[in-house]
Amino acid sequence: MCCSRSIKCQMEVRKPREPSTKRAKPLSRVTSLASLIPPVRATPLKRFSQTLQRSISFRSDNRPDLFSPRPWSRNMPPANTKRRDSKLWSETFDVCVNHMLTSKEIKRQEAIFELSQGEEDLIEDLKLAKKAYHDPMLKLSIMTEQELNQIFGTLDSLIPLHEDLLRRLQEVRKSDGSTEHVGHILVGWLPCLNSYDSYCSNQVAAKALLDHKKQDHRVQDFLQRCLESPFSRKLDLWNFLDIPRSRLVKYPLLLREILRHTPNDHPDQQHLEEAINIIQGIVAEINIKTGESECQYYKERLIYLEEGQRDSLIDNSRVVCCHGELKNNRGVKLHVFLFQEVLVITRTITHNEQLCYQLYRQPIPVRDLVLEDLQDGEVRVGGSIRGAFSNNERIKNFFRVSFKSGSQSQSHSLQANDSFNKQQWLNCIRQAKEKITCAGKARVLNSEAHFLLSPNGSRVSQGETILEQMDQSDSESDCSMDTSEINIDCEHMEQTNSCESEKQIETDV
Repeated sequence: MCCSRSIKCQMEVRKPREPSTKRAKPLSRVTSLASLIPPVRATPLKRFSQTLQRSISFRSDNRPDLFSPRPWSRNMPPANTKRRDSKLWSETFDVCVNHMLTSKEIKRQEAIFELSQGEEDLIEDLKLAKKAYHDPMLKLSIMTEQELNQIFGTLDSLIPLHEDLLRRLQEVRKSDGSTEHVGHILVGWLPCLNSYDSYCSNQVAAKALLDHKKQDHRVQDFLQRCLESPFSRKLDLWNFLDIPRSRLVKYPLLLREILRHTPNDHPDQQHLEEAINIIQGIVAEINIKTGESECQYYKERLIYLEEGQRDSLIDNSRVVCCHGELKNNRGVKLHVFLFQEVLVITRTITHNEQLCYQLYRQPIPVRDLVLEDLQDGEVRVGGSIRGAFSNNERIKNFFRVSFKSGSQSQSHSLQANDSFNKQQWLNCIRQAKEKITCAGKARVLNSEAHFLLSPNGSRVSQGETILEQMDQSDSESDCSMDTSEINIDCEHMEQTNSCESEKQIETDV
């Protein structure tokens, strides 16, 4: 599930099946893949735990397994996977300088070196994705150029961008390996990351197309071969395509670490603080646009069985709070979307060779949705009553959403994959309801604040009251609802009403 917005893309190779007496079919011409992939330096990919959004949009737990064992891999030993050795600044350069530096300065140099080394690793992995995946698939006509452009997006344009930062960092590095100033470099370079907007916004559509293309046996065979080759380090293509996003969200952490070990009187102090503000703004903006792009992608793939299922709450939604696969108490797999103000229950179908989502029931407004956290064993599964003390997985991790409006009513008992997944759904739905409740109260308050009582007791708009006062008084007042304005209104009321009326009016105001 994707509320917390994490991405599961590493795929496991199943255990080889038992030897069969059947004759294996001859391999397709993809067997010549090894000779077509250019030599690439095999270095591991650094895994980053920080993510943008969280949503459960990229979860692949419940997708069909497209990687069943291939005949050519039955007797193939697992490839040796090398890992990138962790490089430290103090180990890379002359250690004799350490006795001249304080512990804090050494930590600062380590943090700067980690930033530089991360850029070098990133560039290497992006080039690997192009040389080992994009170019061979294009040469072998495994995918069309248009499909590869959709999947890889603007990946090529990101390589020179990071090469530029790496070059700048290396230019200011002294002969002993130390770096005095980096803040001004980061302030000047970070705005370039705005170009990540298009790449990150394309990721939802890219992931969907890649998953769809894996149903093609030639694509499946190619990716499986890459997965079992040493250069891939047991990582799937999507791991490489997601590296830029992972790197983007790590920059604030890296810069804070450098700032933490920078003395207050150091010239870098102010520049680093400015750089952190810049990158936080860029990440926030890209996060918003990526969420809007994801929401639009799924809205375009909703299929309505009848016009009555269309809802303006769906059309006006700009964010998918969370979505993922759940089961009802009859074991039917459903794909549920929680938009900002509406819950949509669908079933996945294939339409025009695309994965789409057909509405299963009428959309449920979050405002009127009733949420129940069900205890394990409380739900009837498949028409039979299970005991409350049963450990059967079929009766665990259920929650219920229901809705009633006039003659219309719905109730769905939904089962999550596990207790953590269930809790994420509960939290997301509760937060969505709280936001709508708060927004509703704010609208009511704003509406009430727009009106004041006139001296004769009738309700007139605030603007009209202020204009009347301006006609009768030379005093200035602003148009906001503040205490001074209320006092002016009360003074005006005193001149026209009795004390008893005045008390009643003050109470109403």
